[in-house]
Amino acid sequence: MINTASVAQLPAHLAPALLPALDVIGIAVFALSGALAAAKREQTLVTFVFFAVVTGVGGGTVRDLLIGAPVFWVHASWVPFVCLAMALLPWLSPRHFWFDTRGNSKALDWFDAVGLASYAVFGTAKALAFNVEPLPAAMMGVITACVGGIIRDVLAHEPSIIMRPELYVTAAALAAGGFVVLLLLGAHFWVAASVAALAGFTLRGLAIHRGLALPTYKSGGE
Repeated sequence: MINTASVAQLPAHLAPALLPALDVIGIAVFALSGALAAAKREQTLVTFVFFAVVTGVGGGTVRDLLIGAPVFWVHASWVPFVCLAMALLPWLSPRHFWFDTRGNSKALDWFDAVGLASYAVFGTAKALAFNVEPLPAAMMGVITACVGGIIRDVLAHEPSIIMRPELYVTAAALAAGGFVVLLLLGAHFWVAASVAALAGFTLRGLAIHRGLALPTYKSGGE
């Protein structure tokens, strides 16, 4: 049975434990996916860094603006350093480590999947800590997880991931929504975070590995 009384207590429990580890992981892997998008296009180091930064902080920036929080990376000097390190990683390593002979990279998809799951949970947790109600907080988690990848794809002139039939936003919603539901059911904070992030990553992994997708809209004549 859901303990609805716990909703008002969520921020107090979350304030001292905003999942800093998931924050770092989310920023790092999204920044790396941005750098890999630049690498695929054989861009300069400046472009690598730019892609890493906008992909790493894009979703969190929109979330903070929507919930009325200070924009996180403006007040955390470690964030640009993490993005810079992730930009340098593919720049300094052999191309074949990231791409096959045809220039395709599954690494980009898998790093994006890790960022998607971890950032969905972190974004939800931060929204709850700022007294956002559970449902909109989960939506903030989805925004945190998805916007960076959308910006990356637009800048790289790639078809946006959300316009493909394979599961993406759904995986973020599973992680964010599952986290909220588990908290309301009384699960320990770290248990809820771990289970929800793993569920979101697993669903996204199935979409990558098996092409799992939702049904698409068909016009009346078909």
